[in-house]
Parts: sequence; structure tokens; C-alpha cells
Amino acid sequence: MIESIFAAIALLIIGYTVGSVKIINQGNEALVERLGRYHRKLVPGLNFIVPFLDTIVLEESMRERVLDTQPQEAITKDNVSVTVDAVMYWRILQLERTYYAVEDVEEALRNLVTTTLRSEIGRMQLAQTFYSRSEINHALLQQLDDATATWGVKVTRVEVENISPAKSVLDAMELERAAESKKKAAISEAEGKKRAAIEEAEGTVQSMKMISEALRAQSNSQDILRYLVAQRYVEANYRLGESTNSKIIFMDPKALTEALGELMNDPSTEHNNNSKQGNE
Repeated sequence: MIESIFAAIALLIIGYTVGSVKIINQGNEALVERLGRYHRKLVPGLNFIVPFLDTIVLEESMRERVLDTQPQEAITKDNVSVTVDAVMYWRILQLERTYYAVEDVEEALRNLVTTTLRSEIGRMQLAQTFYSRSEINHALLQQLDDATATWGVKVTRVEVENISPAKSVLDAMELERAAESKKKAAISEAEGKKRAAIEEAEGTVQSMKMISEALRAQSNSQDILRYLVAQRYVEANYRLGESTNSKIIFMDPKALTEALGELMNDPSTEHNNNSKQGNE
């Protein structure tokens, strides 16, 4: 009889000891309630609780987590519909506040990041959203961190993954880019032609000046001038002959020489003309 009593007591002590020992893994924490009220928090390692009075209501990881939101529609400031999604990195700092302050912390974070992302996209023009990812991420991080301060969690980073306009909007943007590229190419070509024409004209003026100065320094300038005109005449006719749409044009080199001489105000030409008028 006595042995049975001692055996029962021993079993009771063993059961009590086993029931009071709780091991929490590294990276986790646990919450203990006593008689329905929050009592204390268990840290990683060996912990003891009072059986029948204490209850572990939650054991949760304290490591950083990733929350990926589903693609959502948002409207930009210029009334363009886009599909956006983001990924958020967060961790629990105060487990007791997370458990007692919000019913489902992950669902609350998902809804919060979705509404905040829509609001931030609605403040920007469509074109601005493509090159302002870092500004959007920073604004989301600040707003989410402030909003979740009472939940005992810390939002460490937010990254916008995709901003995708509708296909019709993308097609319109592609047509606009093509038109802009064509416009720039036309402007560049026109500027190039203009510059080439200016340089050619400047070269012609410089060449005529050099020829004029050289002719004035020569006693046989008329013969040299006739030779140059004849050479240009032959070259022009040769180029015309090579063309598939060539036409035969007859020109008098002598007439061209006299005309050019008059334009240059050659003294010998004026002297010959005056002599002819005197004889008449």
C-alpha cells in the first residue's frame, strides 16, 4: 500500500517536472499566460512554467521574414491604370505587442502595403513611376514603419517589383518614342545638311579668293582663267555623260570666260570693251 502511494507521488512529481520544463529554440520566443492573462515571455533555451496555471499561447520566430503582395491595380496622377506589386521584409520586435495588438499581423501588413503603394502611385505621373523606384521604396518604408510602430514589428525594407501599364498604353508609348526618335533624326539630318552647306559655301568663297589673288599676281592671268574655265567645263560635261539621265548641253567656254572676267572687273576686259566702243 505504501509502495503504491510512493509510486503515485513519484509519477506525479515526474509529470509535474516534465510539464513545467519548456525548451524554446534559438530565434524563437514564446508567450505565457497565467489564468488567462499575459504573464511573461520565454526566451531561447530552458524555461520553467507552472503546470495547470501557466499556458504557452504562442511560440513565434523572431527572424526577418518576406511578405510578397499580389499584383494590384493602381491609378497614376495622369489617370493611367497600372498593375503594381511589392515585396516587404519585416520582423517582430515585441512579440507580446504583436500578439495582443493585431489579430493577424501578416494580413494586416499585406493590406497596409497594398493601400500605401496605391496611394504613392496615385501621386505620380506614369513616366515618373519608371525612374522613381527608389523614391517610392523610401516613401513606402517610412510610411509602413510609422504605421506598424504600435504592432511591435519592424519593416526593414520595401521593394517595388513591377509597374506594368496596360498593353494599349505600352503600344502608345512605343509609338510616341518612335515618333520622337524620328523627329530627332530628321533634326540631326537637317542640321548636318545645313552645316555641310555652310562649310561648302565658305570653302567656295575661300577658293575664289585664293584664285583671284593668284590671278592678280600673274601677267598671263587671262590665259590661266580660260584654262580653268575650260577644265571645269570638261569636268561638268564628263559628269553629265556618266549619269543615267544624262542630257547633252552645249556651252561656249569663251562666253563663260568673258562673263567671269566681267564679274571679276578685270582691267584688260574693260580696256578692250572701251576700245571697241571708241572704234565704233
